[in-house]
Amino acid sequence: MMGRYSGERVLTGPVQVRPASVKIAVSWLILGWTIRRAVQLVSWLLRHPSAIVAAGVVTGLWALQATYGPVPLLGIIAAISALLGVWYWQHPTSYRRLVAWPARTVWRRAWVYRRGWNPAMTTCGLVARYRDTEFLPRLRRVRSTASVDRVRVKMLPGQVLDNYAQAAEQLAMTFGALDCRVRSGKLHGEVELWFLIRDPLTDPVDPFEPADPPDLLALPVALREDGLIYRLALLGTHLLIGGATGSGKGSVLWSIVHALCPGIRSGLVSLWVLDPKGGMEFASGQRLFTRYCYGDDTITDEDEQRSYELGFAEFLERGVAIMRDRQARLRGVTRLHEPTPDDPYIVILVDELASLTAYITDREAKQRIRAALSLLLSQGRAVGVTVVAALQDPRKEVLPFRDLFPTRLALRLSEPEQVGMILGDGARDRGARCDKIAESLPGVGYVTLDGVAEPLRVRFSFITDTHINGMVEVYPPPRGLRPVEGGEAA
Repeated sequence: MMGRYSGERVLTGPVQVRPASVKIAVSWLILGWTIRRAVQLVSWLLRHPSAIVAAGVVTGLWALQATYGPVPLLGIIAAISALLGVWYWQHPTSYRRLVAWPARTVWRRAWVYRRGWNPAMTTCGLVARYRDTEFLPRLRRVRSTASVDRVRVKMLPGQVLDNYAQAAEQLAMTFGALDCRVRSGKLHGEVELWFLIRDPLTDPVDPFEPADPPDLLALPVALREDGLIYRLALLGTHLLIGGATGSGKGSVLWSIVHALCPGIRSGLVSLWVLDPKGGMEFASGQRLFTRYCYGDDTITDEDEQRSYELGFAEFLERGVAIMRDRQARLRGVTRLHEPTPDDPYIVILVDELASLTAYITDREAKQRIRAALSLLLSQGRAVGVTVVAALQDPRKEVLPFRDLFPTRLALRLSEPEQVGMILGDGARDRGARCDKIAESLPGVGYVTLDGVAEPLRVRFSFITDTHINGMVEVYPPPRGLRPVEGGEAA
């Protein structure tokens, strides 16, 4: 009858212990623990091959010193030091990536994070208690650059990304960092903490050398806070740029133009620039543009102002017409347009989008502009038409189709609430504190991509009038300017 019951058995009588059985059980436990630790050690060595190399080097040097004395050892150390010095002098980038940063990683992990991990998790409220046991998040990995420590953490059951985002400022203070940003880990249940140790974005960034031909999926336009180059993927997306007056929107737009210059010269890229603020921002570089349209804020005559506003609508409707033509040609052939000099990639730059969506006085022009922009934003990506738009006022009535911009950049903003209007809800909690960017840091902002919740802090290169004049002379397009609408080209 007892064989019919499959539930958990609970012994209620006195426990009878057999010494031989206890010895066998303890032996199995010791063997299992040993095998488990051996597997963990092998796994750690496979993930950290530098530890094997370091152990081999130390063992070899010790054996050399024991056999031949200290003189050969000192000679080898001097030779290695000289070799590293020459490496740093000739190839500083690879030296930092392969020598300096791994060494810094070992030091920061052992002395900063592993040493203070338990009290930090406790004081920041990231521990869990069950009965009489306290559980802490597990420190998985540390990767350091010259300015940022990327700390990967295994979260506890029941914890989510927001738990760490709310404690970000406490974590930064605890580990002596300037700031802490919370990002999703590569594996489920992991979180990556970016501790900013030194800010490389305090100094202006020089323009990066543009690639020829330009890589439209990786345009070098800015410097990341971890010291690496930020490469913007422009093909197949639209970019929205928001920022207060003086925040550096011009730096962003001109950085993109500079990265596209080799493609402009070869005819692979066609720039259409719409500058409704009077042409002050882009007039000096109009020879680079296939189409250039600008407004005039000084006009008081209503008929003349209406003519300018209708010119803006016609400018955008020309882009819609090209988009429709490409859709007809590519339908059933390919799902993504391939730029060629005969059929180039079109980038429509709009400086101050609110001048087109909110400040237009003519009702017909406003309706036509909104319709054209909606079509370009919703259908233009696949056929090689990208809209890059900048604005100061991110309110919904100013920008009714904000969600059609997959890539967004927020520079310095006036109010904390504006961060969510541009980057999306919760972006400020995840580290995009745009309202705290200093006025002395134009071009510094946070980038988010559609489907990626975590913002990335970058600083765009500073493009001077001298740089613009150089671009005009070195990278003129193969064809002159076509007739323009709403303004006159020099």
